[in-house]
Amino acid sequence: MEELHRTIRLLYTGQSQRARRFRYGLIVFDALTVVYFIATAALPTTPVTTALNTVLGLLIALDLAARFWISDNPRRELMRIYTIADLIVVLTLLLAPLVTANFAFLRVLRGLRLIHAYQLLRDLRRESLFFRRHEDAILAVVNLFVFIFVTASFVFVLAFDEEAGIPGYVDALYFTVATLTTTGFGDITMTTTGGKLLSVFIMVVGVALFVQLARAIFQPSKIRHKCPKCGLNRHDTDAVHCKHCGEPLMIETEGDTGT
Repeated sequence: MEELHRTIRLLYTGQSQRARRFRYGLIVFDALTVVYFIATAALPTTPVTTALNTVLGLLIALDLAARFWISDNPRRELMRIYTIADLIVVLTLLLAPLVTANFAFLRVLRGLRLIHAYQLLRDLRRESLFFRRHEDAILAVVNLFVFIFVTASFVFVLAFDEEAGIPGYVDALYFTVATLTTTGFGDITMTTTGGKLLSVFIMVVGVALFVQLARAIFQPSKIRHKCPKCGLNRHDTDAVHCKHCGEPLMIETEGDTGT
């Protein structure tokens, strides 16, 4: 048992090529599940999708159990945003046959796992100069993507019948984006009190996320590189010295290093 624990810990936290491939494999699995959840949000439940949902729920639960098992601080692990999202997703997948309410829209929260996994961020920061240069923008895109599709799925459940299918889901997505951008064409509106409150929520939170993305794109870019002396971890991409303490920096840059 101890050897198994050590093997799993190395897969999730190790720096070997095998461990990195395992973690990138998990991200591919996460991405495929998000695509599946978005694609099936507007489709009627069938025995095939119920069985597939159960299998996915068990696999995600197994991943969760492994992360808790190897964690030095299970309570802190439980408080991570992607852990909470995964717990919600597992419940909606495994308990769906037992409840009549449609909670399929919550499964898109799985998208938070795509980029907010701490070990994945470390891998990308270490191995991808592009990610280090554009980390804020990439994270903002993921957050906005998850918000749009979770909200669109919720709008679909709230305002459309299951029989509406794909066209209904497209209308829900259209309404969400139009509300988020405050375009407000008015061809699709919410008439109930709950729907109007949801529209307010979409505008307030969605605009904030949209502004965050715009700021990450247009503000002067910073690169994540920890100063060995003072610990400052954001610097100009062409910085030679730390602006805080003056320590020389060795930031990786693109370009020809030949003479």
